[in-house]
Amino acid sequence: MHATFDRSEHVAKHTMTFWFRPDQPIRYEAGQFTEIRLPHAGMDSRGDRRWFTLSSSPTEKLVSITTRIDPARPSTFKQSLAALAPGTGVDLAQPMGDFVLPRKTDIPLVFIAAGIGVTPIHSMVKWLQDTAGHRQVHLVYAVPTLEEAPFREVFEAAPITLELVLRKPSPDWPGRTGRLTTDSILELPGVQTNALVYLAGPEPMIEVFYKELRAKGIPGHRLVTDYFPGYQAI
Repeated sequence: MHATFDRSEHVAKHTMTFWFRPDQPIRYEAGQFTEIRLPHAGMDSRGDRRWFTLSSSPTEKLVSITTRIDPARPSTFKQSLAALAPGTGVDLAQPMGDFVLPRKTDIPLVFIAAGIGVTPIHSMVKWLQDTAGHRQVHLVYAVPTLEEAPFREVFEAAPITLELVLRKPSPDWPGRTGRLTTDSILELPGVQTNALVYLAGPEPMIEVFYKELRAKGIPGHRLVTDYFPGYQAI
């Protein structure tokens, strides 16, 4: 599927959103992902393809991805992505994935997001806002600093319960601090009874949470995971 790059914007420290206009209408569910092919000169060993969650909502005319670009060691792919000129064409795969909202609207939802793992959750929350969807949502969002938290304004305006957890807070930060733990997840409303628990973030972190939650008795059918490889645990 062909799409045209429209624009980019900084949404947090070292984090950018890239907007594309598909040549044809694209159908997807909030939370799904796509693959972008971006041939470029001087390509490193990681190649010219990357998987990205669509951070946009299906209600929007354009589609977007949001990614962190490490200024110290960006890949040639991300350097090329950041340098895209409006009007440049790219190839997108048909969106796929099962990190999506359940069909039943009365199931409580607990979202655990770390770092850039928040992108599929933004897609879902934005879709709920745009469609006036009613869900019981509790979002726990862990980032190193407040400046590294994209979409905070969207989450604060949405009819959800939001808890930000900062690993390196400023002295006047009034909220939660430190690192997320399995025990802290188990204390959240509904986790030990009937909530669907969505885990999205750096792959090593999510693997640990999934394993430990299962060991604590949370059944696998109530755990929904989205692993982001190549990122460090927060």
